[in-house]
Amino acid sequence: KNRKRGFSLVELLIVLAVIAALIATITPVALNAIKKAKATQVAQNLKTLATALENAAYVNGVNGNKVLKPGETDDPIELEDLGRDIDSNKYGVWYTSTGTNGEFKAVVYYNGNDVDPSLVNQTLPNATDTKPSGYAITGDNQLGSTTLPDDEKGVFYTFTFVVY
Repeated sequence: KNRKRGFSLVELLIVLAVIAALIATITPVALNAIKKAKATQVAQNLKTLATALENAAYVNGVNGNKVLKPGETDDPIELEDLGRDIDSNKYGVWYTSTGTNGEFKAVVYYNGNDVDPSLVNQTLPNATDTKPSGYAITGDNQLGSTTLPDDEKGVFYTFTFVVY
């Protein structure tokens, strides 16, 4: 009757086994949620940059070289003119005039290996991991990152808009 009250070693091991089982089942779910959140963030940023580029074109127009301008001057627009806190090493915008009645085609891209393009595509259906072709990517029509990622190493969102 001198036995001390407390948990036996077997009881402690059972509790540890249950905790380990819970951690093993919850960890993949948590990691998947983190990947999904990053993909959603990238999709929202791509769409926001696309919308900002269109708005800048509508409000400010283009200069004689078919380059979007930031406002009153004829200087080319820069990525910082589209929004603040944009990581210009990871995000970029390239656009070019199609030569048809003020129409432009553009690609907004994310240059990073830390996101699954298929998850981005679930949020932004036109986003793809395939590098678009047919873009005149030179000079003042490039904003942000100067490196267009290779296939499957970036996320690309293409669209067209018209400046009247």
